[in-house]
Amino acid sequence: MTTTIANPDASRDEAGPKPSRDAAGFLGWMLSPERRGPLLVAPAIATLFIVNVFPLMWSFGLSFFEYKANRIAAPVFKGLDNYASVLTDPDIWERFQHTATIVVGSVALQLIVGFLLALLFANDFPLRRYLLMLVLAPMMLSLSAVGVFFKLFYDPTLGFISRLISLFTADTYVILSTPARATVAIVVADAWMWSPFVMLLVLAGLVSVPKYLYEAAEIDRAGWWRRFRTITFPYIRSLLLLALLFRTIETFKIFDVVYILTEGGPGSSTETVSVYVFRLAFQFFRTSLASALGYIMLFAVIVLTSLYLYAIQTRRAEPVNE
Repeated sequence: MTTTIANPDASRDEAGPKPSRDAAGFLGWMLSPERRGPLLVAPAIATLFIVNVFPLMWSFGLSFFEYKANRIAAPVFKGLDNYASVLTDPDIWERFQHTATIVVGSVALQLIVGFLLALLFANDFPLRRYLLMLVLAPMMLSLSAVGVFFKLFYDPTLGFISRLISLFTADTYVILSTPARATVAIVVADAWMWSPFVMLLVLAGLVSVPKYLYEAAEIDRAGWWRRFRTITFPYIRSLLLLALLFRTIETFKIFDVVYILTEGGPGSSTETVSVYVFRLAFQFFRTSLASALGYIMLFAVIVLTSLYLYAIQTRRAEPVNE
């Protein structure tokens, strides 16, 4: 007589629910090692699309319609009329001139001050670490905070800078009273904040220069200008171009400091393109025209970036041509 012993595990498996092979296969396919990286990045990409890409596409489509945010009406398709209106409006070109003046003055001052600070901090001296922390502090502030600080500094009654200048003048010195003074005030405030950024980039290039090159130059009795032109400058040229690109793009979009300090005044002498876009969109409610002007600014930024890449490629091709 043969006795059959039942397997308790087999009966337990038959009693419980069996997982679907299709579900297990899909989870296995999703959790495979070659797909773990894209799976981890997928939430960040989705968030980026929702927060940045979708509004960008929506505003780009809106620039081809006639639409005002303060009116409940269906948008009317206008094609390229908004872009034509922007490019033929003399007021907008005047704002571009104001922006170019601020960009040239601020970026030039940032490059000069940042380069001099980098030369200073490239050497070791007492309290270097603490002074470097103080110099980098403005870069950590928000743009709104810098605007408020300099608004208080430029105040004609209790402002530190205005009172200091008033010691050498007979009357109370109002810095923001004329277009030239207001432009200089904006340039100084923006350069004060971002010169440390240029200093960091240039300082990274200076500390990367091999010391034996300077020692060889001293043996050859090369002057300081020749050492700078043949040793120092080649190591920091790309970083200077990078700083020039970054600061030109950011200063071209300057808004907070200008709006807090002058609100575009006196009159409209310091009204930049970004401030004008803000007025068009949120004060005059010309939403479509503001969108078109914003994309023209984006096109200008792309052109600046392309010029930088062209300069980098030209520099890389120089040794080959030689």
